[in-house]
Amino acid sequence: MARIGRRGFVAAAAGALSALAATGDAAAASDRPAAAPPRTGAERREFRGMWLASVGNRDWPSVPGLSAAAQRAELLAHLDSAVARRLNVVIFQVRPTADALWPSPHEPWSQYLSGVQGRNPGWDPLGTAVTEAHRRGLQLHAWFNPYRVANHTDPSLLVPNHPARRNPGWILPYGGKLYYNPGIPEVRRFVQDAMMDAVRRYAVDAVHFDDYFYPYPVAGQVFRDDATYARYGAGHPDKASWRRSNIDRLVSEMAARITKARPGVRFGISPFGVWRNSATDPRGSATAAGVQTYDDLHADTRTWVRQGWIDYVVPQVYWNIGFQAADYAALVPWWADVARGTGVDLYIGEALYKAGTPGQPAPWQDPAELSRHLTLARRHATVRGHCFFSAKEVMTDPAGAMAKVVADHYPTRVRPPS
Repeated sequence: MARIGRRGFVAAAAGALSALAATGDAAAASDRPAAAPPRTGAERREFRGMWLASVGNRDWPSVPGLSAAAQRAELLAHLDSAVARRLNVVIFQVRPTADALWPSPHEPWSQYLSGVQGRNPGWDPLGTAVTEAHRRGLQLHAWFNPYRVANHTDPSLLVPNHPARRNPGWILPYGGKLYYNPGIPEVRRFVQDAMMDAVRRYAVDAVHFDDYFYPYPVAGQVFRDDATYARYGAGHPDKASWRRSNIDRLVSEMAARITKARPGVRFGISPFGVWRNSATDPRGSATAAGVQTYDDLHADTRTWVRQGWIDYVVPQVYWNIGFQAADYAALVPWWADVARGTGVDLYIGEALYKAGTPGQPAPWQDPAELSRHLTLARRHATVRGHCFFSAKEVMTDPAGAMAKVVADHYPTRVRPPS
């Protein structure tokens, strides 16, 4: 397919996995992956990933303000946890709120490191993560949130030289947060420049976007981009179409820029699990979800896959088997059909964080629920792996669901798809 030909991604460039035991034997101590073992015709490849979230100190660092040594030790512990669970990919959130976990010339150091936005933490988390992941035979995917600026609505709380303060016309408050306005071409170019700095400077294996494009809808609130639409929306039948075009441009342009700068780097997106319900669109899934990415987030995720603009897609299918509004057993085959024949790899995002959590539906109280997900997904050849949200639960595994997945499905370490 066009996407495969354009990227020509080779697994050896991203990193080869050593044959490691569950306890995680030491990999070659270099800043690039160890040499690949001899390949056999029967070798199995599978994406086994985890998200490592920094926003709000969700997974790492555990709290802001730790010393550089303590932050580094926590980060390495998460990488070692991935090895112990026989995973092969870590998706590391390096731009959570228009900030950076590397010395960026475009945006300030993240407050989630030191507790103060713009303060140098005394080390380079992204550079360290790339080096140490590769030493362990893990791929490191750099996870960026394109448009979220802050988890509050007061620009004066941002550092004085923050791009959002220098360009106040770029931002909009919504739902208790600040966002860059996706409809402004200068914004789209800027966020791409900020992300591409990391791509050019570090040997990341992939660029990864999550599910936040236009913000999730909040009852009674309006994303006030009427003036932007009036200025830039010519040629579009309505604002929704124009908004989708803005996000389409972000994705397609970012894909082209990654390929031009670093042809071996992949591009993946992890959207909300429902594109559209079949009651809205006959091409949609047999679901009745309250949010549809096409209509509510203005993210036409199906088109991105069908057009081959991305290398892989990880829909967040965060519901149990049999959940009425969005059944895991209905969504996985729908996504498998969307990806079939496109050359875009399909991995399923798994809600490990729900396992054993009070208030979740009864199936999530059974540690075997997640293992059943993998059993079901493997009926579909298009599904080439899974990714678990998130690293804290991969490590602590309070309900035993991750251990059950490893015991049932991950007998040895394997390499990710090439």
